[in-house]
Formats: sequence, structure tokens, C-alpha cells
Amino acid sequence: MRRSAVLPGREGIQWLQGDLTRPETLCHLPHHIDQLVYLPTPDARDREAYRALFVGGLCHLLDAMDAAALQRVVLVSSTAVYGEHGDRWVDEDTPADPPGFNGAVLLEAERWLGAQPVPSTVLRLAGLYGPGRLHLLDRLREGNVRVPRVVPHWANRIHVDDAAGAIAHVLSLPDPAPLYLGVDDTPLRLDVLYDHVAHLLGVAEPAGGAPPAGVGSKRLSNARLRASGFQPRWPDAREGYGALIRT
Repeated sequence: MRRSAVLPGREGIQWLQGDLTRPETLCHLPHHIDQLVYLPTPDARDREAYRALFVGGLCHLLDAMDAAALQRVVLVSSTAVYGEHGDRWVDEDTPADPPGFNGAVLLEAERWLGAQPVPSTVLRLAGLYGPGRLHLLDRLREGNVRVPRVVPHWANRIHVDDAAGAIAHVLSLPDPAPLYLGVDDTPLRLDVLYDHVAHLLGVAEPAGGAPPAGVGSKRLSNARLRASGFQPRWPDAREGYGALIRT
């Protein structure tokens, strides 16, 4: 679905036009849709924009769909719902404690969806990287990166191809769990990851600095997703970044 003009169909994709924040634009949806992946992009990074889209938009869309045909909803959320855990492992059983408005709104959307009569699964994705998401490489080349070195800060990543693969995998499961963490196999200290990528680029290692704001340190486990049969193509972000740099 797109808010702007519908694109020509390709590779089996049928584009629909609609604005999730304007329910009157959703009244002409096809009645045969049986699976929904909800992964919208906010117009702005503020609480109002997030809530209008992730909570209000999801409500509008489900109201507009044929409840009799809809068999499953997959809400793509974020590991931003977790707070600070140091170097401890975090999994689906770890209580959510979002440090920022984005995680708080996503958690609200998760809980709202879980209270609806339609079967649903939440996939909480870690930090995305891959084609089209190369800002770390650009910042390292420009020398605009600082990284915590005195107190370790753990980073968690998933390649965009693996994120898409995880969504498709969850849709294919006959009886999915209500919640999965979408992350690769290898949590890394942020300085270890950034130093490695800097070496691949042939640039200086980033200087020491404060940890990222609003992102708690933690090591995320993908054990539940792995046990369901999913295997990431890029289990370690160092390999994934290396492949990006070589292309």
C-alpha cells in the first residue's frame, strides 16, 4: 500500500493506494486479503506521528478489512521496546521497558493488536543495515562517529534481506508464536563492530564517546526464531557489512 500514486505492478506485486491515517481512503480494499504485514513508515520522528500511524493506522486498516477473510496479522515492531540491560541476554520473555517514545508507541500498538480477535504475531526487529541503509559507512568515512569504549555498549543488527526473510518465514508457519525477536546470531560490542567496519573501509577507528541516546545496551537472542526453522543469511553483521563494502 502507498499513499502516493500507485506504481505499475511488477514481480507479482499489486499496489493499493491509501492513507492509513485517513480511514476514508481505505474503503475500497479488496475483500480477499487473508494475511497482513503491518510495517508503515512515519512522516516524522515524534510521538504524535508514530501514534497516528502505528496505533491509529492499524486500527483504521483492520476496520476496513474483511474480518472473515483475514487469517493473520504480522506487526513488525522494534527491539526499541526494551531498555537498558547491560551485557545481559534479552529474549521474548524479558519485560519491555521502552526508554523512548518510539518504543512506547510500538509497545502500545503490540498490546492493542494482541487484544483483537484476529490471530497475530509481533516481530521485533533489531537495527537494520544493508542496501539503502549505509549511513554508518558514510559517517565512518566522514569521521563523524563516536563510540563508547570505557563502558561496553552492545549492538544488535539484522540485514534487511534477513529481516524480509524473517517476515516471510513467520507468515509461512502454520502455528507461529505470538512474539519473535528478529536479530542475527551475533551481538557485538559497538566498538568492536565499528572498528571492524572502519578497518574494512580503510579509515580511522572512531574516537571514544557517549553511547547512543535512547538505546539501551543489551544482547538480543534469536533462539526462538531459530528454533522455528529460520536461518539468517548473514548471522554476523561483520560479514554482512563486509559484503556491502565489497559490492
